[in-house]
Amino acid sequence: MNTKILMTSSSLFLAIIGITLSFLPNEIIDYLNVESNVITILFVKILSALYLGFGILNWMAKGTLIGGIYNKPIAFGNLMHFGVGAVALVKVASNIQTHSEIIISLSIIYVVFAILFVYIFKTNPIKTEK
Repeated sequence: MNTKILMTSSSLFLAIIGITLSFLPNEIIDYLNVESNVITILFVKILSALYLGFGILNWMAKGTLIGGIYNKPIAFGNLMHFGVGAVALVKVASNIQTHSEIIISLSIIYVVFAILFVYIFKTNPIKTEK
């Protein structure tokens, strides 16, 4: 599997969410009907830092061998993020009343990325000669 495509797409996805959360925390909190106070804004900004951090990690690792014994921490970190996130989103998606289109879309994306990172984690990369 070409991990460069996976790492690039996951980094762009994470960066878009991170930038959105970073620049529009009040608007997102209001849209989701969450009480806006200093703590919720702080948590959204910290969440944006996490998304941006993972996004830049994936972007910088896109050209390296990933899978098997190569870059195992990067593969496992992404697997944990997308796997746990997919489980949480799927559980919420079945019970949510409002904003279900957002949760369902995120669930699908997270499940796809989780499956791809499981595959990467369990297989060895193919070395190509340059």
